[in-house]
Amino acid sequence: MFLALRELRFARSRFALMGSVVALIAILVVLLSGLSSGLVRDGVSGLQKIEVTHFAFDEGTEMSSAFSRSVVTDEQVSTWAAQPGVEAAEPFGNTLVNARSNRDVPVDLAMFGVRPDGFLAPTPVEGDGLAGNPDGIVVSQTLIDADPGLQVGDVVTIEQLGTEFTVVGVLDEQHTFGHVDVAYVSLDAWQRLRAGAGPGEELRGTESQSATAVAIKANDDIDLAAGDAAAGTETVTREASYDASPGYSEETLTLSMIQYFLYVISALVVGAFFTVWTINRKHELAVLRAMGASKPYLLRDGLIQAVVILAASIGLGLAVGVGLGALISGSAMPFALEAPAIAVATSLLALLGLIGAAAAIVRVAAIDPLAALGGQR
Repeated sequence: MFLALRELRFARSRFALMGSVVALIAILVVLLSGLSSGLVRDGVSGLQKIEVTHFAFDEGTEMSSAFSRSVVTDEQVSTWAAQPGVEAAEPFGNTLVNARSNRDVPVDLAMFGVRPDGFLAPTPVEGDGLAGNPDGIVVSQTLIDADPGLQVGDVVTIEQLGTEFTVVGVLDEQHTFGHVDVAYVSLDAWQRLRAGAGPGEELRGTESQSATAVAIKANDDIDLAAGDAAAGTETVTREASYDASPGYSEETLTLSMIQYFLYVISALVVGAFFTVWTINRKHELAVLRAMGASKPYLLRDGLIQAVVILAASIGLGLAVGVGLGALISGSAMPFALEAPAIAVATSLLALLGLIGAAAAIVRVAAIDPLAALGGQR
């Protein structure tokens, strides 16, 4: 450790340059982590806050677009409700619409259709719920906070159909699906929207008994295969259903790949630096070996340098990244700083950087003491 600390002071400009590169990579990792979390929240926060364990879609539905293609019937809902291990099962509707408020505010809405008295019915933090309000909608807080946004009491008209809904309640925080704000409506109203029925138009029998999926609340004893066979459905967990949100898989895979490349780059940069540094100090290390220093001592000495550099530079990058992220969070960009995600990202960065340094420092073990005594000259 004595040698490692002396070298850090002696060659502080070199180590500072190396540390600044790692700090910049740490800043990028923090920002990408926040962007990934923000995109996930903006894409599927509406699904994340639904208290279900599984969604059952109609058999044969393409799972990447299940929420827009699947149609299930009341009979399939009843079949699932009767399955062992199922605590509750209800129809769940999901469709995207364009609307405009009475104050001429254009809004895009992800309409979630639920039974007003069911377990899927939202609990607003402001205003009323859907029960007793057949033409009411409960909207995400982000729609209220938008500029311009909606207000409780606003009348929202669905374009092309002319159907009117009144904003009766507001949900806590953000509820979005496919980067579109969520609005809860009664299942009957949703079925009319899905069928394209305007005011006063009657629904056909099948249209009034359909939904997008069966929302299931189950315990660990549920037999998904048996339930699917009985109901003619394909069931996935709530987390797996996120892939059916528009653009979710593509966005998360792209950002994950960028993060993985940053981890690899960090390991290569740190490893390359310590490779060059070890070669430059080869004769000094050989002198230490000739004086009796053991191989583990030299390895430990080199790793201490790597730990100090990585800890200081990643700490600096983390602080700067969090500061920049706090500024970005208030903008329109989907960005969310989440401590677990940032902790995992920076820990991986430190671990891979340390592995890269260790791979380079292993060269120390091969140094021949005779190199310092002129035996190889």
